[in-house]
Amino acid sequence: MPVELFARLADVASRVATGFYGLTVFLASVAVGIVVGMLLRRMVRRTLILGQVPKGAVDVVSRLVYYTVVVVAGLVGLGLAGVDVTGFAFAGSLFAAALGFAAQTVASNFFSGLFLFIDKPLEKGDLVRLEELGVTGRVADVTLFSTRIETLDGLELRIPNERVFQSSITNYSHVAAVRIGYRVGISYRSSIPEAVEAVRRVLHSHPLVLREPEPAVYVEELGDSAVVLRVLFWVPSSHWIKVGRELLAAIKEELDRSGVEIPYPQRVVWLRFEGASAGDDVAGVEAGGVEAALRGAPGGAGGAAAEVGG
Repeated sequence: MPVELFARLADVASRVATGFYGLTVFLASVAVGIVVGMLLRRMVRRTLILGQVPKGAVDVVSRLVYYTVVVVAGLVGLGLAGVDVTGFAFAGSLFAAALGFAAQTVASNFFSGLFLFIDKPLEKGDLVRLEELGVTGRVADVTLFSTRIETLDGLELRIPNERVFQSSITNYSHVAAVRIGYRVGISYRSSIPEAVEAVRRVLHSHPLVLREPEPAVYVEELGDSAVVLRVLFWVPSSHWIKVGRELLAAIKEELDRSGVEIPYPQRVVWLRFEGASAGDDVAGVEAGGVEAALRGAPGGAGGAAAEVGG
């Protein structure tokens, strides 16, 4: 009897010692995880703050890092204490997979937002164009999950950060000046020097057109219906939309005052009538002269050429 009692007491003592050891190992692992998690959280916070990431994003990311380290340390502690964590690992894998599929878009927007904060291709107040999305406007706000842009017609668009991050971004606010270019067609009957001088007068008279680099006006193409002038000039990036709209109309008015014609597209139409021979005379007339050419064809025979304005 005393032997059996002693054996039972020894067994109980052994179990208590084993349990105490396991508890000690578990608590020690959690304590180490807490310390490491705090250190990592501090490092992450400092890195994100130096990157000028908003406070809300810093708090979310640092807490996520901290709790992930603590949970992993707890699982490791359970394994060292002799507890089978296979079931926990399997259940955690299933939960993580389900959560990943359910929140795939949210996670993609979240990490895209972090990269936008770190890389800073656009910031609040910037005038930008998202090439693939065809959106131009001023950035109203950049959050963890979306970017709000106020378009040029006064609408506010909320665009998921994933689409913003994947788009080509043209930021007009990150440069001091922007070049604007026009293609202006003038008639072949008009004087090229007079047209160039008229355009230069408009550019030089506008206070927001930069003198350096100097505006350029030159013949770019001899087109089918017009001599095409290329007009290039630089303006401050904060005024490029306003100036670009103003000067195009001003150039048209100045060309009209200078007697420079901006022609309509023109085509030459040849008409041949039934019974006409190859040697018959052909009459050529100006735009709108098809009817006159028809009247000038005796008996409906012969041919006519009309230069028709479109």
